[in-house]
Amino acid sequence: MSSSEQDQTSQRRATSAGDDNALQKLAGQEREHRSEFRRAWNRFKRYRPAFVGLFFIGILCIIALFPGFLAPYSATEFPTTRGAPLSWDHPLGADEIGRDILSRMIYGTRVALIVALTATFISVGVGVIVGSAAGYFGGWVDSILSRLIDAVMAIPLLVLIIAFVAVLGAGLFTTVLAIGMAIWAQYARVMRADIMSLRERDYVLAARTIGASTTRIIARHMIPNALAPIIVIATLSVGSVIILEAALSFLGLGVQPPNPSWGGMLSEGRQHMRTYAHISIIPGIAITLTVLAFNLVGDALRDALDPHQRE
Repeated sequence: MSSSEQDQTSQRRATSAGDDNALQKLAGQEREHRSEFRRAWNRFKRYRPAFVGLFFIGILCIIALFPGFLAPYSATEFPTTRGAPLSWDHPLGADEIGRDILSRMIYGTRVALIVALTATFISVGVGVIVGSAAGYFGGWVDSILSRLIDAVMAIPLLVLIIAFVAVLGAGLFTTVLAIGMAIWAQYARVMRADIMSLRERDYVLAARTIGASTTRIIARHMIPNALAPIIVIATLSVGSVIILEAALSFLGLGVQPPNPSWGGMLSEGRQHMRTYAHISIIPGIAITLTVLAFNLVGDALRDALDPHQRE
């Protein structure tokens, strides 16, 4: 065999060895990701109340998806007399004008989840974008965005939401937008701190070295590694969003009658607490249980994704 053929053979062997090493490294990274996911799941399972919360949230989602099949009456129908007590035909009784409370609770579940999940999604999206830009670029960009975050967080939350509603008008869409645009600052502050701690990591510097764009570095390499605390905060905040929607509807600034909402039902029943107490008590219990369910799941996610809990 000539020297040139030997060199070619050596090069092929070296290339093959390099490919094998790369494949082994990728396989090791995949096993590490799976192992970390398994450990996080094990930590989540330790908190048993979280499964009660997941079960309750699952029931709420089914109710919200199929209210027309589950509700015995229309939300605006008057099938009985005003303030009718609990009975077989009306398991939760009737409100002050004869509408079936069970049916209105079922339709109100859809409103509560739409507002809670959509407003949370909007606030997380805005917060992640603003926080990532402030943390990555630094300098005058960070100064301007940080002052904006501080200004939003300095205004009382309910006052800020009412100001949005006063400008845009009351309604479901306005409620979602107002809450989403009022609570994004908490996510931006957390994301900014995480991005600042990640921007000097080796994999970020390597991405810059090979010429990756700023958008790719932030979206592909930094945001995924900073999302764990955002997920936990978002889960814990869903319950707060439900309370905010109920507060707006209670004040007459949220979902407008005759569309049912739990906060609106609370407001409608407050004048009849002495005679028809069940009109306000039932939606109040629903709000409490829903907030508790999301908080239980959020507590479990916090333990599962906490880096200090890693084994």
